[in-house]
Amino acid sequence: MIIESLLFVAGRPLERSELRKLLNCDDEQLTQALHQLERELVERLRGIRLQRLNEQVQLVTAPEHARYVAALLGLPLTAKLTSAALETLAVIAYRQPITRSQIEAIRGVNSDRALASLLQHGLVSEVGRAQTIGRPALFATTPDFLQQFGLTTLEQLPGITPPQPSDQTMQDNATTL
Repeated sequence: MIIESLLFVAGRPLERSELRKLLNCDDEQLTQALHQLERELVERLRGIRLQRLNEQVQLVTAPEHARYVAALLGLPLTAKLTSAALETLAVIAYRQPITRSQIEAIRGVNSDRALASLLQHGLVSEVGRAQTIGRPALFATTPDFLQQFGLTTLEQLPGITPPQPSDQTMQDNATTL
């Protein structure tokens, strides 16, 4: 498959527009070809996976083989993150792109150190500027984030269900009315 060859040789994420131009195809044809490649890699238990993040596509190591590749390259298998950094990462992953002040409004605390740690580990990056007063930086997750968590797309993030009030909470609310 031509797409597999292009992604392998590139060694970096390729933009969908770049692939469409190289393959002389439309967006629907490219989407179908990418889905076919993704299915084949998973079904045949290949050592690589197709990773998609926004408009970028690349081949990455299958998550189940990451520890072997890390050992070969002498890389640490995981990054040590504080609970504040993990909480900040979750906010960014589910709300991206997001500004620092929006992160802090959700968390209720200053997030400077946690955000700096995530930037240092390459799990998030600045992806632009918000079209508001002061034009604050916008942050989003990186392809490294997907790899570290064994994901190929952001759609694979677990769904969030809002907490349901317990029966006791509902009884307490009813007695105060």
